[in-house]
Amino acid sequence: MDEAGVLLVVAAALIEADGRVLMQRRPAGKAHAGLWEFPGGKVEPGEAPEAALARELREELGITVTVADLAPLAFTSVPAGARKLVLLLYGCERWVGVPSALDADALVWRRPAGLRDLPMPPADLPLVAVLEARESRNAGR
Repeated sequence: MDEAGVLLVVAAALIEADGRVLMQRRPAGKAHAGLWEFPGGKVEPGEAPEAALARELREELGITVTVADLAPLAFTSVPAGARKLVLLLYGCERWVGVPSALDADALVWRRPAGLRDLPMPPADLPLVAVLEARESRNAGR
């Protein structure tokens, strides 16, 4: 968080070749427990957002991504107590390893339209429309 009260968070839409996106369910004992989210986490002071996301994906899922494979997709901003949470969503279609739920209680792969069936935190939900639009554009190719 900086002096302005902004909490910067990064997340990834890991997208398989068939268009499915990975979501993880927050475990008991954490804020928003039981809700589905894009994997990621907080950006530490002095850390670039892309480097933070690569670190978070390694810690949360046990996969390796390169910064070059992260493409900015969208962002959202929601109140988080006295702060403002800004969530940067990156798309990623290449990674090394098989995602495992190291910091979540479950993982699921869904097509973008199917993400709407999952209960999500307020910052994640608006990002579904971006993935639906991306899938629609790709289907027209």
